[in-house]
Amino acid sequence: MPRRTFSRAELESFRDAEVPDLLPVAPGDRLRLLFVGINPGLWTAATSTHFAHPGNRFYPALLMGGVIESPVDPANGMTDADRAMMRARGIGITNLVRRATVKASELTAAELREGGAALTALVERERPRVVAVAGITAYRTAFKLPKALPGRQPEDLAGAELWVVPNPSGLNAHETVATLADAYRKVAEAAGIVSVA
Repeated sequence: MPRRTFSRAELESFRDAEVPDLLPVAPGDRLRLLFVGINPGLWTAATSTHFAHPGNRFYPALLMGGVIESPVDPANGMTDADRAMMRARGIGITNLVRRATVKASELTAAELREGGAALTALVERERPRVVAVAGITAYRTAFKLPKALPGRQPEDLAGAELWVVPNPSGLNAHETVATLADAYRKVAEAAGIVSVA
């Protein structure tokens, strides 16, 4: 299938739009691992699919790390089968801030702090085993922890093991698909989704 494209004006029309969380819907589904993005980009909002920008490495890293077993091409929008596969694996996705922007730098510190409080409430309600926040700078701001380091955090979040993992955005030049895959596999192992290597 050819990759969908959007004009700049089409993408701009999605500014401030919200993207629904990917969470369990069936009574038998159990949320094991909740990935937390910073906020939706415009491509994500346009396709209603988290981490959807063609340059984002989230799904390739999940596949390389063995966290998912079949590829997802989110740039055209996740299929119902993709969403079912993620839910069946116990994987959910949300964001610290719900509104879509071109860049995360457009968010205010107050928005991120409000998002941290909202995330805590979501975790209390959904009770995932592990929460993985993708982005150390946003995490530090959201939880007022300016010295926090990436990796497993010393404190849990509302009873869930809390990790900070690298942001998969193509703008994050410090990471590769391979390094992201390693980080995402570790949180999936902690959540019991994949076996410890």
